Amino acid sequence: MAQNRGTENRGFASMDEERRREIASKGGRAAHESGRAHEFSSEEAREAGKKGGQSSRGGQDNKNESV
Repeated sequence: MAQNRGTENRGFASMDEERRREIASKGGRAAHESGRAHEFSSEEAREAGKKGGQSSRGGQDNKNESV
């Protein structure tokens, strides 16, 4: 008899949102405490915001192309 080896009950994505937030928060705090976390300057944040509005190669532009 074959066992179902799906991943629906495993991993970060299967956790409830509160548990994921708790784990991510611990990681963020640890990065800041150790000095490894990047903090954006106003200029860096502005540039990142501009990039967020641009489409990527895999975005809407390629939506109607045949595979």
